[in-house]
Amino acid sequence: MEYEVQHCTRHCSTTGREFAPGDEYYSALIEDGDELKRLDFALEAWPGPPENAVGWWKSRLPQRNTAKKHWAPNDVMLDFWDRLADDPDKKDMRYVLTLLLVRRRVFRLEEERRQPNGLEVMVVYCPRRDATYEIPAVMPDQDRIEQIQDELAALLQ
Repeated sequence: MEYEVQHCTRHCSTTGREFAPGDEYYSALIEDGDELKRLDFALEAWPGPPENAVGWWKSRLPQRNTAKKHWAPNDVMLDFWDRLADDPDKKDMRYVLTLLLVRRRVFRLEEERRQPNGLEVMVVYCPRRDATYEIPAVMPDQDRIEQIQDELAALLQ
């Protein structure tokens, strides 16, 4: 089941104040009949998550002068993803790149399951290649996350 979540309204649902670039705000998804509705709140107007909230998060409106990052084309990212399969020390990076490719809709998440040995595996399908892959869920620690972000940004932006 997929839901279309609208972008930030750039206005506080409570006060009507327009958010300025760099402002932090809270967003909440609430059930409204058969749909999800997004509400955005200024920090000072955040009452906590609404009763019927499906989820909520804190975010920041980007600065206008911030250059938007442009990722490499999907084929370049897929080639890099293939090369990571041969490097056992980069399993965590391949997992993170898999998540990015799912987000970009290059891969489609089919299922997540636990193998008999306890290892969690993410099963993804690539329509472009008509192939299914099982990717071990190797969650990096916080220090490694920053290293992976920097390395992927340097290679793929």
